[in-house]
Amino acid sequence: MEMCGIAGFVTVEAGAGSETVLRRMTDRIRHRGPDDAGYYCDSHAFLGHRRLSIVDLAGGHQPMSNESGTLWITYNGEIFNHAELRPELERAGHVYASRSDTETILHAYEEHGAGCVTRFRGMFALAIWDAAKKSLYCVRDRLGIKPFYYFWNGQVFAFASEIKALLDHPAISASFEESILAEYLGLGYVSGEQTFFRGIRKLMPGHFLRLDLNSESPQPKFERYWDVPAAIENPADEDWIRETRRRLEETVRMRLMSDVPLGVFLSGGVDSSAIAALVKQMADGPVQTFSVGYREGEFSELDFARQAARAIGTEHHEITLGREEFFAALPTLIWHEDEPIAWPSSVSLYFVSRLAAERVKVVLTGEGADELFGGYSRYRHYLEAQRWAGAWQRVPASLRRAVASGISSSGLLSAGLRRKLQHTFLGRELSVESLYLENFYAGFASGEIEALFPSASGLDGRYSSFLAYWNSREMPPLSRMLYADQKTYLVELLMKQDQMSMACSIESRVPFLDHPFVEFSVQVPDRLKIHNGTGKYILKEAVRDLLPAELLDRKKMGFPTPLRPWLRDPATQPLIDSLLDREGLLASLSDQGALTALIERHRAGRQDATDPLWRLINLQLWGDLFLTGRRDRWMAPAVLAAQ
Repeated sequence: MEMCGIAGFVTVEAGAGSETVLRRMTDRIRHRGPDDAGYYCDSHAFLGHRRLSIVDLAGGHQPMSNESGTLWITYNGEIFNHAELRPELERAGHVYASRSDTETILHAYEEHGAGCVTRFRGMFALAIWDAAKKSLYCVRDRLGIKPFYYFWNGQVFAFASEIKALLDHPAISASFEESILAEYLGLGYVSGEQTFFRGIRKLMPGHFLRLDLNSESPQPKFERYWDVPAAIENPADEDWIRETRRRLEETVRMRLMSDVPLGVFLSGGVDSSAIAALVKQMADGPVQTFSVGYREGEFSELDFARQAARAIGTEHHEITLGREEFFAALPTLIWHEDEPIAWPSSVSLYFVSRLAAERVKVVLTGEGADELFGGYSRYRHYLEAQRWAGAWQRVPASLRRAVASGISSSGLLSAGLRRKLQHTFLGRELSVESLYLENFYAGFASGEIEALFPSASGLDGRYSSFLAYWNSREMPPLSRMLYADQKTYLVELLMKQDQMSMACSIESRVPFLDHPFVEFSVQVPDRLKIHNGTGKYILKEAVRDLLPAELLDRKKMGFPTPLRPWLRDPATQPLIDSLLDREGLLASLSDQGALTALIERHRAGRQDATDPLWRLINLQLWGDLFLTGRRDRWMAPAVLAAQ
């Protein structure tokens, strides 16, 4: 099992590649695998690997070949059921030289071809080169837990765990993919195949690709091998709560396999506390837990995490984060993430990962439970709004618009009440774009984007990736929200978790996203996900014997960050002022007068522009780090040298 970084490329023209380039690409992501490095080169293929050793520390070196040396693999991930697959492959005549899951992937590919991936249970991104057939096979896991980026120009196909490694190939240059600007400003991230870099794309979760260099006109061919299944009508009176507990125990137990120390990220919420409690029951020795909080107590969950750690009986460690450390780390973390950081909690995740790395190499996290079982408040709010929207729709449109306008401009309402009403059906249009996406995701309304970025394209399509999933199936509203979020929002969360943990050279495992568990969650009736206004009802009931009631039944905080007060602090004013830098990326994209006006409204307290400013700050920093050649403005010389 390898939590690592992969990089490589194949060339249509024989002899057109360079091992020097491969080594440079691979070494760029050495933070993902500080324990070992490996390279394979022939006339067409160049495969690189950085290793963070988790299981079979002595074996498992990559790139690895099959017995005949015709197949070569570079692989990042964990196949948790590899030991179960091994006996069948050995009976078929495959000979093993190690205990690693890497070998099982190779032998399964030899035996079953591209369809071998359907047998794997875990998280993975990999490339297999068939030297005899001159063909490349690349695959990404079902939920998108591990990243896979690629570039193709008709002559060179390059791939890597992180975009920065691709930029070290001479055929690839960094330029901004401006068509994604509207989606970024609207959602905070890019949910489809595109990235912020023109020509660099993501292999989507649940897909593989094949590239045959022997074909007359080589082109990557993509195939989806898995999707979240549709719900099946199940009239049986099953004990859903008991089955949820059984399956959760199974997926946690699978993820305890490790030859190195292992811990748990613990926020004090239901998801991470449930994981920590089960690990405590199953582990032989002490269990290490790790938490992060803020100096601003109203934004910190450290008290809840301590309470959970005491109740479970773990050896608990924590770190407290302040404004200075947060913003000082931001440029380096944008560099690690390769793109603007969608959520401030990414920074916190980095700091708790760094804390954990002092004691363990593997952590389990609670990521994914909210998207499976309806944990976010936005799900409940949207369902409630939908119940009222039918009646409100019968009110004349002119009156509805007048009410919405009155709410936004009323001087009789307090700012807090006005903000709350603007999030209801009274203050918004009744479309899913307005009532769900702009309401709960948007830093910018469409009118603001048009004013600030007059040349921005794709405004009408800024939610197209999300809406494609939303509209792809006839489902009840909650199932529809969960499915669309699993295919978009969750994938971005997973990239945050991968990149922030791997920046600290530790592996994170996500038990809730074991694909059989995800498939089971779809069959759970919606009434057991949100029950009498309680989100994740079935999960809470499934672990009620493990945790104190005050933790299970407390209001979800959702890991808030004190960004709003921080961006009103005079100490952050230079960072906000940098948005108007004439040499920055925003100068070439935005109306500087409109941007100045936005900053002034925020500074004067006439508008809470926290979310828009966060997205603009990240975009400006990203531009300096990757496009304008001014990385040294934000990163210290010692940090730059390490990159």
